[in-house]
Amino acid sequence: MPREAGPDFIEALARGLDVVRCFRPGRPVMTLSEVATATGLARPTARRILLTLEELGYVRSSGERGFALTPRVLELGMAYVNALSIWDVARPHMQRLVAATGESTSLAQLDGSDIVYVARVAVPKIVTLAVTIGTRFPAPATSMGKVLLAALTPAELTALLAEPTRSGITPRWRPPREELDAALREVRTKGWALADQDLAPGIRSVATGVRNGDGRVVAALNVTVHAAETTVEHLLEHHLPLLLRAAADISHDWSLLDAVPLAIEAR
Repeated sequence: MPREAGPDFIEALARGLDVVRCFRPGRPVMTLSEVATATGLARPTARRILLTLEELGYVRSSGERGFALTPRVLELGMAYVNALSIWDVARPHMQRLVAATGESTSLAQLDGSDIVYVARVAVPKIVTLAVTIGTRFPAPATSMGKVLLAALTPAELTALLAEPTRSGITPRWRPPREELDAALREVRTKGWALADQDLAPGIRSVATGVRNGDGRVVAALNVTVHAAETTVEHLLEHHLPLLLRAAADISHDWSLLDAVPLAIEAR
């Protein structure tokens, strides 16, 4: 279906990205027909795009089973992360936070109505849902999502929530708008958010915002624990103060990075 776009819009590029995005959790391998159906493309068009992506190393053929993405696709996402220096700025603070809590910590940003993990320092624990860089979850059901949603204007929030999740996850907590608005008001007042098994059983986390040099919340930082091992009381009394300190330190370093000129003018 043609898109409403400007004269400089490159439809072929958009179709290629559509093909990459149609591979989702639970669908690691897709046939040509499945890709065509998922993207709304004609089979010949979908085939040409898949073969082009295969030639570039982003897709591999699985014989009769169809096609699958290759790890090279991660380069696309990591280019975004590296360009913002998120990992370089946050890594030492996240590592200290993990050393102090013995729990995993992550950074996430919004993409539509989902959060997407952009940095992570993990400890080996068995959890309900596996998390890696690029993992996405429905924002309202996560502590990081609540923090990021709370930083939006009402108009931004309404527009974002109108977008369907692309996570493939059905969360336990799916509040009506009034309930979500009340929860976000509480987050704004406290400056942090708790998610107590809202996403899935056994997952408990607390998060707060990371700000840039302008004071805007541009990411969220969390500490995640297993509900059977860590009570809400311990999470808030012990881990939360450490989390708030780490987020403040990352925000401070991020503001310093923002203050560095992109180029020095020759004189």
